[in-house]
Amino acid sequence: MTSESDEHRHDDRDDGRQETAIERADRNWEELLQELRVMQTGTQILTGFLLAVAFQPRFTELDAAQVSLYVILVLLAALATVLALAPVGLHRALFGKQLKPVLVRHAALIVRVDLLVIGALSVGVTTLIIDFTMHRTAALITLVASSLLVLILWLVVPMAIRHRRARDSDD
Repeated sequence: MTSESDEHRHDDRDDGRQETAIERADRNWEELLQELRVMQTGTQILTGFLLAVAFQPRFTELDAAQVSLYVILVLLAALATVLALAPVGLHRALFGKQLKPVLVRHAALIVRVDLLVIGALSVGVTTLIIDFTMHRTAALITLVASSLLVLILWLVVPMAIRHRRARDSDD
């Protein structure tokens, strides 16, 4: 349990901001909400596309592998939606309990997991479309290329930026 003086004390992060732990949690919560809004929009578009596909006349032309991939993608879309809504549910459950810093930490973890799910969903949808409209080889190339792109943009680039910043601060 934090005391009143702990809540209003400035935190010890050296990022140039003069804010209390509660102010930082409020700011971080707002940033998480913005990220969730972007994620939800993309997820809703992909989910709508997937749901519409099953009602198209050509859906019966999918082979067994494509149908399996489709079902996996629908499940990923549902999971992405649930994960994107989870921080809001947590906020409702914890509202008024003075647990904003804890909420932010847990919501941030959920958002990271959701990003992985959305990455897999995006790669999978693209792969399914290429597989159906072109051929399996093109789909496999798309799968590898888009997976590498997600990996580079979401993991390698941020790690390189952090590494460069750490190196520059040591100089």
